[in-house]
Amino acid sequence: MTRSASRPPAHDHGATSPAHDHQAQDRPAHGHHTHGHEHHGHDHHTDDAVRDDELAEMLDLDAALFAPYIESVTARIAHLAGGAEGVGHVVDLGSGTGTGTFALLERFPRATVTAVDSSPTMLARLVEAARAKGLGDRVRPLEADAGDGLAGVEDADLVWASASLHHVDDPAAALAGARAALRPGGLLAVAELDGLPRFLPDAGEEGGPGLEARCREAMDALHGEQVPHLGADWGQRLTEAGFTVEHEHTERLELRAPLPEGVGRYARIVFSRIRGALDGRIAPADLAALGALLDGGPQDVRHRDDLVVRSVRELWLARRPS
Repeated sequence: MTRSASRPPAHDHGATSPAHDHQAQDRPAHGHHTHGHEHHGHDHHTDDAVRDDELAEMLDLDAALFAPYIESVTARIAHLAGGAEGVGHVVDLGSGTGTGTFALLERFPRATVTAVDSSPTMLARLVEAARAKGLGDRVRPLEADAGDGLAGVEDADLVWASASLHHVDDPAAALAGARAALRPGGLLAVAELDGLPRFLPDAGEEGGPGLEARCREAMDALHGEQVPHLGADWGQRLTEAGFTVEHEHTERLELRAPLPEGVGRYARIVFSRIRGALDGRIAPADLAALGALLDGGPQDVRHRDDLVVRSVRELWLARRPS
C-alpha cells in the first residue's frame, strides 16, 4: 500500500524513523540513532553535540513529514486496546526526542509515558519538550538500555518500540523484558523500517542513475556488520517470546511534489550521514557525487523540487496473553 501526503500536519507526531537511522529515524541500542559509524574531528565534544543536534532535527523532521502514518498506527493500537481509554501506562522503548511519546500521549488522553533511552541528552530534550507542551506531569524519563530489561517497570498497558529493537545485541532478552513490563493482556507495538529513506528520482541523479541504489547496497553491507537484526522477522520472534501477534502490516510511504516544508533539510541530513558512514567504502566518484548533493550547488538537495521521499515501514502489534 502506498500513501501519498503532499502536506502532512505540522504538529509533532512521530514516525518510526530513520531514522531513523532511525531512521529514523537510526540510533544504536537505545532507539533512533544513525546506522554505521561516522567520522569525528579533533574536538570530540563539539562534534558529539553537533551530531546530537543533527540527529534530533532528523527525528523531528521525520515525525512531521510522516505524521499521517503514525496517526494511523496509534489508531490501530487504540482499536486493539478497546479504545483510547484502554491505555493508561505506556513505555516508549528507545524514546529519542519523544516523537512517539507525544503521539501516544495525544491518542491516549489519560496515559502517562515512561520514556526509556540510554542517551541522557535525548531524555533531557524530551523532558524539556514535554514541559513546553504542558505535558511534563505525564512523562517519566528512565535512562536504560533497551536490551537490558526494564527493572522496576511493570503493569504497562502498552510498550512502544520504534526503530529500537533491531539495535539490541540480544533481541530475545529485550522482548522478554518488554513482556515482563506489560500487564497480562497488554500490547507490544514493534515499528521498524528497512533502512534510511530514499530521495532521488530515477532520472537525473548526480553521479548517474543508480547512485542511491549503490549507496543503499553499501549501507546494507555496513548494517549487516553493525546491526544484523535490521530487517528481522519480528513476527516470528514475538511468537517465540510468548506474544500473540494480532496485526502485521508493511506500508510503502511516498511523498511527491508539492513537497512539504523540511524535505530538503531532511534529505541533506540523511545524505550527510550516509556520506560519513560510507567514506572509504564506496568509489571516489560516488563519494564526490554525494558531496555534490550537500555542497550548496545546483544539485544540493535543499535546492531541488524533484525529490521523491520513499520509506518502507513495518508494524507488528502483539499481545501478552492473559
